[in-house]
Amino acid sequence: MTFAILTLALVVSVLLGCAKAPQSVPPQPATIQKENKMEFKLTSTAFQEGQPIPRQHTCDGVNVSPALEWSGAQGAKTFAIICDDPDAPSGTFVHWVLYNLPADRIGLVENVPTTDNVPGGGLQGTNDFQKIGYGGPCPPSGTHRYFFKLYTLDSELPLKAGATKADLLKAMEGHIVGQVQLMGTYSRSR
Repeated sequence: MTFAILTLALVVSVLLGCAKAPQSVPPQPATIQKENKMEFKLTSTAFQEGQPIPRQHTCDGVNVSPALEWSGAQGAKTFAIICDDPDAPSGTFVHWVLYNLPADRIGLVENVPTTDNVPGGGLQGTNDFQKIGYGGPCPPSGTHRYFFKLYTLDSELPLKAGATKADLLKAMEGHIVGQVQLMGTYSRSR
């Protein structure tokens, strides 16, 4: 009887050994590809998206351009900026035109001089005040929206200083790689 139990135990252990679940292969670590693309953003230390533009950046203040910063631009050879007001009574009013800003640029300091050439590289165009450089918000009534539009371009544009928004838009055709905007508001207190 003991012999039969030992034989039975031996047969069961052999069968269990054969019936073992196959060893699973340890999972291989998945190749993780981090997306190096940052979100293309335009910000200002002067105001947040959709918020009022401070008086110093308007015709009621010292009328200096706000500081702008950008990040996440891909494929830039140059940048261009247009600031305009679509709420003007006579149609969209252009406040600032800049172009051929170098690709390594990540922003503009406050109070960019109103000269043909931008310090650090780039050119300024003519705004609808018929002046070179920045002309701040100056709405006749109500609250207006001011759109600062930043364009990433794949080339330098064949424009001289003093170009208008229309000139810039035409020159940018087929060269825009990306676009982002920042909108601020302004209302004059009477």
